[in-house]
Amino acid sequence: MRSANEAWEILDTAEQICSAVVVSNAVGRLADEITAELKDQYPLVLSVMGGAVIFSGQLLPLLRFPLDLDYIHASRYRNRTQGEQLEWKVLPKDSVAGRVVLVIDDILDEGHTLAAIRDKLLSLGAAKCYSAVFAEKSLAQAKPVRADFVGLTLPDRYVFGFGMDVYGLWRNLPAIYALRQK
Repeated sequence: MRSANEAWEILDTAEQICSAVVVSNAVGRLADEITAELKDQYPLVLSVMGGAVIFSGQLLPLLRFPLDLDYIHASRYRNRTQGEQLEWKVLPKDSVAGRVVLVIDDILDEGHTLAAIRDKLLSLGAAKCYSAVFAEKSLAQAKPVRADFVGLTLPDRYVFGFGMDVYGLWRNLPAIYALRQK
């Protein structure tokens, strides 16, 4: 566990790369795109804990269609800056069989977590699996999955804020920051 001083040092030395206004505008645009695609589908929406909490909380009130809401919890980071093997903590409590599912996540980085979630939901019988990510990291290598809806494209840096954390900290920021490059 880090101290408050260490947390402030991380933020004080970080670089803001997207303002809160840019973040808010991206969420609004995503809501319009998702509504246009899913307004007649009555999907099961699954928020990926814990990174998608803030994104989901701001996106859901803007969606203009009926939906069921649940969550899933799968993680590769465990308060670290490097991903490890996927750990399933919570699967959807209701059956996804035959349902159109929309997975909401904070960031599409290398794509391993989102690909595993998609594969799991399809193996559980989901009729179709859409994904909406607040941000996608721009990487040189190919990813095993593409998101159907992307709010912002971010540089290949360690980013945090708006649900994304750094060492478990600063998910609560309304803007996006990147650790300073060394």
